[in-house]
Amino acid sequence: MTYAIIETGGKQLRVEPGRFYDIDRLAVDEDGSVTIDRVLFVDNDGDILVGQPVVEGATVEGTVLSHLRGRKIIVYKMRPKKKTRKKQGHRQELTRLMINSISLNGDIVAGGSSSTETASSSTVEADEPETPDTEE
Repeated sequence: MTYAIIETGGKQLRVEPGRFYDIDRLAVDEDGSVTIDRVLFVDNDGDILVGQPVVEGATVEGTVLSHLRGRKIIVYKMRPKKKTRKKQGHRQELTRLMINSISLNGDIVAGGSSSTETASSSTVEADEPETPDTEE
């Protein structure tokens, strides 16, 4: 299994191609592509690359699926014996990002077009019906 650890919005995420993640809001339109170059770690089926602090030449490609808001968080502040209470809510602005591929020095190591080609060739083979011999 190939995965990478990236840094975005001050947080670190473990990402895999073909999955989507909710990250802090990015200034990109929906269906727009994003390239993240702050890749801290890459594991390519046992090949491990650790950055100091980032892996040189490693990028993660993604597509913005939608912009949304997170769950509401209630912030309640109270000063005892003072009759002072403050209730405030907050919803974080998020971007849902689909990870398309992980690449090293321009070569795609996970995701991308190579996985879709193998999936389409296997479906072509499955569509051919086998005709049984009915001669007796």
